[in-house]
Amino acid sequence: MVDAEGQILGRMSSQIVKLMKQVIKEGKEAEVHIVNSEKAVVSGPWNRVINGYKLLFTVRTLWNPEKQGIRRPRNPARIVKRTIRGMLPKNATGRIMYKSIKAYVGYPEEIKAMVEKGQARLVKFKEADVSRLKGKYVTVLEIAEAMGWKGA
Repeated sequence: MVDAEGQILGRMSSQIVKLMKQVIKEGKEAEVHIVNSEKAVVSGPWNRVINGYKLLFTVRTLWNPEKQGIRRPRNPARIVKRTIRGMLPKNATGRIMYKSIKAYVGYPEEIKAMVEKGQARLVKFKEADVSRLKGKYVTVLEIAEAMGWKGA
């Protein structure tokens, strides 16, 4: 269980992939739940980050330019999951690892109950803490809303 609140998205993602690789190397099944995915941060000024995410909305195809194009995730949980996907190995192991990742917007009650009972523990990576940033940053929630997410 990873708490994404106040974590730098890229650094958190690379730490998650690193841990998953170690667990799979040991022969165990790796399952990762990421809570508060909307509170993860991306470093950089607001305009640069948002324009970078929106850039792929302009890509079209010649076949049917109005309907076709690159699909971009708008939900914060899917943005986080998509970031992790880019860091996974591009083989069968990577596909298995990707399927075992669950990202949530907020803090679901069933996970909260598991943590309170002691069946799981929440992890925060100190290497990915937002206090490392000296400049500006944008939350994944702000990115999702700028891209048109009409979420909860």
